[in-house]
Amino acid sequence: MTDTAGARGKVDDRPAYVKMSIYGFALDSIAQMPVVILKDAEETNTLPLWLNSSDALYMVAELVSSDASAKSDRKDLLAALLDHLGTEVAEVAIDDMKEGLVTASVSLELGGKMVKLGVRTSEALVLALKHSLPVMVARRLLEDSPLVPDESEGRFTRLDERRFVDFLENLDPADLGKYPM
Repeated sequence: MTDTAGARGKVDDRPAYVKMSIYGFALDSIAQMPVVILKDAEETNTLPLWLNSSDALYMVAELVSSDASAKSDRKDLLAALLDHLGTEVAEVAIDDMKEGLVTASVSLELGGKMVKLGVRTSEALVLALKHSLPVMVARRLLEDSPLVPDESEGRFTRLDERRFVDFLENLDPADLGKYPM
């Protein structure tokens, strides 16, 4: 795993990255969309990532199935593939945002070389959660991101968590096409 002062940004021409973690989930009451909140260790930088309902459902399904497979001692396809190749996820990154779409990547060390794969944002976030990895976020995304209230303005509450769960529980598959993507 690289650090923000390491190989990223100074040695090569890639932009500087900030190490962040998944802080929580919320529901944007205006857009009626799930939001993943990323924060750095000092909690000075916050990045909200809005998910469409299908990505939110994917994340929930993956995390629930991961929990179930951990109890049954069975591996999911990716875990079995990584095990077979003798590698593991080295880094999860949020690289860019173009026209409102966030691009993410996952890096694997394979045969002594780092292999970077472009993936959906929800896939990258699930891998970060499953493998207890930080999320490396391009610094320019933090500079351009909307502000999220800090500690003095209030935290996400149990009510926010409950609203997110209620949203997912009451989501009708027929509604999946009506939300902005």
